[in-house]
Amino acid sequence: MSKIVSIEITHHRLPLDPAFKASWDGRPRRHFDATIVRVRDDEGREGIGSGDLMKGFEGHEDLFIGQDPRHVERHYEVLSHINFHYGRCWPMDLALWDLSGKITGEPVWRMLGGRASRVRLYASSGVLREPSAMAAQAERYIDEGFPAMKVRFSSSSGGRGGWREDVKALEAIRARVGDRLELMVDCNQGWRMPWDTTLPWTFKDALAVARELERLGVYWMEEPLYRSDRKGMKELKQATSVRIAGGEMTRELYEFRDIIEERAFDVVQPDVALVGGITGCRRLVYQAREAGVQFTPHSWTNGIGVLANAHLTAGVGDAAWLEYPYDNPEWSEARRDYPMALPLKHDAGWLDLGTAPGLGIVLDEERLKATRI
Repeated sequence: MSKIVSIEITHHRLPLDPAFKASWDGRPRRHFDATIVRVRDDEGREGIGSGDLMKGFEGHEDLFIGQDPRHVERHYEVLSHINFHYGRCWPMDLALWDLSGKITGEPVWRMLGGRASRVRLYASSGVLREPSAMAAQAERYIDEGFPAMKVRFSSSSGGRGGWREDVKALEAIRARVGDRLELMVDCNQGWRMPWDTTLPWTFKDALAVARELERLGVYWMEEPLYRSDRKGMKELKQATSVRIAGGEMTRELYEFRDIIEERAFDVVQPDVALVGGITGCRRLVYQAREAGVQFTPHSWTNGIGVLANAHLTAGVGDAAWLEYPYDNPEWSEARRDYPMALPLKHDAGWLDLGTAPGLGIVLDEERLKATRI
């Protein structure tokens, strides 16, 4: 029986020059941080995870040392209690699945159910470009084989200048590419940086935007209201033909249970690196499917997080698309995946997960040494 013998957590920082001007931040990001979790067993194998900062995990290592890493349901319960008291330590769950795959010799997607070995991607942009530049970026995505693109709206008054200006960018894309690209919109009303005190849209604001998105044939509108307004989301869902998506920063699985049971969203977007891990989020896949709700994860972390969400989606999720954070040149695959020996590379809008045991992660140890905080 394999036993966990050590857990190591390190933090890393990649300087960004030029800075990344994320639509949801408003302040240029001049570095990109990554937390790496390594779980080792008594036979020298190592499982790797990444995601949130693991705040509060220190001092709880003894709850895992000596345990079989494959007992993921037991470990999930412990992590859920740590989450209750402290921070989100779900990268530990990813590392346990990676290690379990290395023990059994199987890729995680196959361990989870084996529905597919690859996932279809949508290109998730992050920069608020001018309309003509957004249209040009959309054409580049088409040239690379992506079937869909997510467009960011301004999260606060520091963006393009309000949702009407955001709609102009969307109109420019549709005028340029026609129906060759499915479009989603992230309204960014549920997300706020700590310093951003701008009020989110009201229901009538969101409904006015939804009418514009209907006109432009948008597939979903993401987080159009404040993150806790489930009742408003459900009313908006009933008032528009545009699908309503959300939940990327929802912290508890029982909140997702309520969202699904109430049919408050058309699309739920948990991220295994931020809530529930693979072990918790696979519960949501089944719940969502039985309720007729789409499941497609948020995955804006780094390549390790993208891989973890992709394995769940391929193995059991059967989602139409998976989010692929990718907005050259400001958010390249190389920047996003700097902890890895080789960045992920999509193949005409697909991500092939292969048959390597675990999650298929190979770290760039020299880069990690150079970027360690």
